[in-house]
Amino acid sequence: MTVLVLVEHEAGTVKESSLSTITAAAKIGAVHALVAGDSDEARQAADAAAKIAGVEKVLLATDPAYAKMLAENIAPLVTGLMGGYDAFLVSATSSGKNIAPRVAAKLDVMQISDIVAVEGEKTFARPIYAGNAIATVESSDSKLVITVRGTAFDKAALEGGSASIEDISGTGDAGLSSFVGLEASESERPDLTSAKIVVSGGRALKDADTFEQVITPLADKLGAAVGASRAAVDAGYISNDYQVGQTGKIVAPELYIAVGISGAIQHLAGMKDSKTIVAINKDEDAPIFQIADIGLVADLFDAVPELTGKL
Repeated sequence: MTVLVLVEHEAGTVKESSLSTITAAAKIGAVHALVAGDSDEARQAADAAAKIAGVEKVLLATDPAYAKMLAENIAPLVTGLMGGYDAFLVSATSSGKNIAPRVAAKLDVMQISDIVAVEGEKTFARPIYAGNAIATVESSDSKLVITVRGTAFDKAALEGGSASIEDISGTGDAGLSSFVGLEASESERPDLTSAKIVVSGGRALKDADTFEQVITPLADKLGAAVGASRAAVDAGYISNDYQVGQTGKIVAPELYIAVGISGAIQHLAGMKDSKTIVAINKDEDAPIFQIADIGLVADLFDAVPELTGKL
């Protein structure tokens, strides 16, 4: 089988989620990478993609219409290429989850979402029931359209490949949408989805000021990314860019510290694959303790400042 992988990139650099997707694709068949974007940055990303271990060929589509990866423009580009491919894989990111269903609809096939393992050419494992069960699914479609959970696969090596780069033309601007603007939070801390340490706070932190006063110093001491439960986000303690969970970001750091988080299924689905989980909660019956490797039953307003002070 030959697999087409859509490579997400920023400032000429391939995103880590795409490296994991390439690893998954290599378990299915030969990997060809598609890089779409606007001129120089896209070409830089294509050069980087060509060096990734496991990539046999890079397709480069440059057009101003592809600069912001709008799904309405990228999906027709992918669909037009699928005549020569058996499968299309993309990361289960916001962009990937926007593009893949459109491709599946155009190809008239069933999408397989958020896979965590490749069992065979057309057999995959994916979480269901908020991650409480893993379903093994087998496709009977002639073409596969798949989104990949990045935290479930190792990242492909950035060096070791020597793929050729082929310039291709696409369908350009479909005229269905336009990029207006982007409001993104900027932080010197590591990106939440790729950080080795994550410190997350829950609704027990009372308000935005308290969240900042308790969580931020600990995260700074550890060089960690900051996360939050949906309850904390909904209460306005922090923006939804930091939400961890089924409807937020999926993380799997080396160390996950849950502060004042009870452990609702929605949140656990986004972080339970973390290597080491530390929970701080004054409720000894909180569900978070059932999956925590280390649990501290204590008042977070005493425990966290003390922990921060000793680091």
